[in-house]
Amino acid sequence: MKKRVLITGGTGFIGNMLCREMLKRGYELTVLSRQSADKVRSLCGQVEVIADLENLRSHPGFDAVINLAGEGIADKRWTDQRKQALRNSRIGLTNTLTEIITSWGQPPEALISGSAVGFYGDQGNTLVTEDTVPHDEFTHRLCRDWEDAALKLRSHRVRVCLSRTGVVAGPGGGFLQRMIPPFKFGLGGRLGDGLQYMPWVHRDDVVAALIWMLETPEASGAYNVVSPNPATNREFTCCLAGTLRRPAIFPVPAPVLRIALGEMSRLLLTGQQAVPARLTDSGFGFSYPTLEKALADATS
Repeated sequence: MKKRVLITGGTGFIGNMLCREMLKRGYELTVLSRQSADKVRSLCGQVEVIADLENLRSHPGFDAVINLAGEGIADKRWTDQRKQALRNSRIGLTNTLTEIITSWGQPPEALISGSAVGFYGDQGNTLVTEDTVPHDEFTHRLCRDWEDAALKLRSHRVRVCLSRTGVVAGPGGGFLQRMIPPFKFGLGGRLGDGLQYMPWVHRDDVVAALIWMLETPEASGAYNVVSPNPATNREFTCCLAGTLRRPAIFPVPAPVLRIALGEMSRLLLTGQQAVPARLTDSGFGFSYPTLEKALADATS
């Protein structure tokens, strides 16, 4: 019998590729989206579409749930209103999701829920594993509360995995959409001193890791979904420039970013030297372990 999976955030940069890969593997998918059913299927493939979680209250149940919903954290300046919108789109939705799941006739076997390496806050040059003590700041509190909302299902005998994802690279979208144009015109460069770490990962490896968590009964808890080879911003920009055969000679000074972006500049000027310790220890293999290979594919 085919397994039925509910996916939130299925039309996003990661979600639409996840849907297509899971359909290939024979899963039956239901995607939560406010977009039209035709639009969702054009992105995700032949999936069932629901527009409102309330439609699933007292549902018979799904075999598993993958929760990737959340507004882009770097889409707008972090005003108090924007911060609340980010919390609502992650924590608020996940709280509603878990509450509705408890109304189902049968609980799912697993909940795979999104998070980010921003959970750890600014870590400087510290090597960051899943056991690293976080630095208390907005991104940590956002991810902590997001994860806590998902973990409530553990008390209902649901296996919960948390995907602490890094900066995702891949063709046709993601953060590279913003970086590539200036680099192509020879206007790219490091941000600040460039020594801050960018915990990057290729989209294909994110999709594979999510499916691994879903299909591995022993998987539970938090996983850093990042490349095993973290890079500094200086290394990343140099590699991207080399991939595009363009110079990277126009750095953006840190004070300029702080004035332009306010608190959100911390996303660009701080980071985490995060490694996928638990995935690696479990034998998970990365298709794109090196930055050169990942960027070559993402910009092809």
